Amino acid sequence: MSRPRTRPPTPLPRYHRWRTNLFNIPVMTVMTVACASVALFLSLFEKSGRVQHWIARLWARGLVWAAGCKVTIHGREKLLHAPVAVYASNHTSYMDTPVIFASLPFQFRILAKKELWPIAFIGWYLDRSGQIPIDTRNPRASLSSLAGGVKALRSGMPLFVFPEGGRTPDGELQPFLSGAAFLAIRAQVPLVPLALSGVFDLLPMHTRHLFPGHLTLRVGDPIDTTGMTVRQTDELTERLRTAIDALRGHASPAPAHALHTVAQA
Repeated sequence: MSRPRTRPPTPLPRYHRWRTNLFNIPVMTVMTVACASVALFLSLFEKSGRVQHWIARLWARGLVWAAGCKVTIHGREKLLHAPVAVYASNHTSYMDTPVIFASLPFQFRILAKKELWPIAFIGWYLDRSGQIPIDTRNPRASLSSLAGGVKALRSGMPLFVFPEGGRTPDGELQPFLSGAAFLAIRAQVPLVPLALSGVFDLLPMHTRHLFPGHLTLRVGDPIDTTGMTVRQTDELTERLRTAIDALRGHASPAPAHALHTVAQA
């Protein structure tokens, strides 16, 4: 069971609405356009996507700062247990992606909805930086995308996935798709559960005003997939969902050595 959350007041105080309209959105838009433009230009010369990922981390940290937030990671040392893994998190907000890019301290690629690719700057960056599109409405196309993900993992590139397939409308955990488990089993790499807290309250679905607060990323123990087969995909998917739900409900403070602040206003 997830721990109680302090929800933003409805409607938001006028200060937060004005701040979003006059500061947050303009600054975030400028950062997005500037970073995407630089990444696109550099992609003409650098084809691996590594420089573009570094720029994406700068963009992500900038957006977290512009939102007036800081992110604390619990269990950061678990991110370094395996050189290659599939990382999977709950999906609560449009701000999840910046928080993830700002927090994970290594190169990785993401599986993202194909619908993002036509969006100016964001889609251009995704296409030129080696991210993997997935068409959740077309099972055959999804299978092809997952094959590309397995290839990336086997080449030594970690992957990040939102297994819910979309943002939660109410802050609660939604049913999981099996893609993350399938990738981890096929590539025989660990599956690492992650849980985001506070990001839903920062920018819930169907809103456009930010309510800054403290953001938390909790890292769970890697799930070993050695010897597992694709017939166990559903079993592993359920284990992943249970692990992420447990991380979301973890209310006790982590020891000092497990805390790491990655960005703050």
